Amino acid sequence: MFLRIDRLQIELPMPKEQDPNAAAAVQALLGGRFGEMSTLMNYMYQSFNFRGKKALKPYYDLIANIATEELGHIELVAATINSLLAKNPGKDLEEGADPAATPLGFAKNARNAAHFIAGGANSLVMGAMGEHWHGEYVFSSGNLILDLLHNFFLEVAARTHKLRVYEMTDNPVAREMIGYLLVRGGVHAAAYGKALESLTGVEMTKMLPIPRIDNSKIPEAKKYMDLGFHRNLYRFSPSDYQDLGLIWSGPSPEDGSEVRVVDGPPEGGPVFDAGHDAAEFAPEFHPGELYEIAKKLYEKAK
Repeated sequence: MFLRIDRLQIELPMPKEQDPNAAAAVQALLGGRFGEMSTLMNYMYQSFNFRGKKALKPYYDLIANIATEELGHIELVAATINSLLAKNPGKDLEEGADPAATPLGFAKNARNAAHFIAGGANSLVMGAMGEHWHGEYVFSSGNLILDLLHNFFLEVAARTHKLRVYEMTDNPVAREMIGYLLVRGGVHAAAYGKALESLTGVEMTKMLPIPRIDNSKIPEAKKYMDLGFHRNLYRFSPSDYQDLGLIWSGPSPEDGSEVRVVDGPPEGGPVFDAGHDAAEFAPEFHPGELYEIAKKLYEKAK
């Protein structure tokens, strides 16, 4: 089972303006072949299907715990996309839009019109070209070494895509999210590398980073490295996954500093509210009635 905390893993900067084309590129990091949906579902199903949960507990703990962190990563990328698409972030009410005035006319020139047609100017489970995420991206073989090797590959491929999207946009919201996930993805790649090293003797972490660009060269990533985030493997459970430290130990391949298991999640930041968008009927054309109903629920509960 899972606990949920109503915070993002980091605090995102508030968007200054809509940036639909940046949102389209960032979709690759959510629902693309190597996006956060893929890392989440690969590790989640491997943890569900894990053979020898007691005998091989450190490896089960590692995969299951990282899967839980990935839940927060899809939340963070979705929040980034929503912020890039938001017209009125945090605003509960705006004047009703006149449908005859083509209030969504600008969207016909956006790279991904589905954001405004299928969604209400919000994130979708798809990649950068509108291709939907699907279960064929999930690899769960039942063979521990093969699954770990796949996970190592998945993390470095995801890192490659993050760097390419970073190079596509200078939007500060997108870059803040990417900087953080470059650091956290580096932790996951190193953790899977250390797990493979313990099982095979092959020094996988010497291959890192792939591509060979240090995170310290990315200003938004360096900020989190300076805070030590590249050394931390967070334990996302009140009492379980206690054997993470049997694998996550020794030097970080980033800078040689000693890695550590941290009990509990990062402090994080507030969730993002895209605000009322009358042209998208989100949450309604005139949302006042909905808010009145919610207000009555609160009054009834007193």
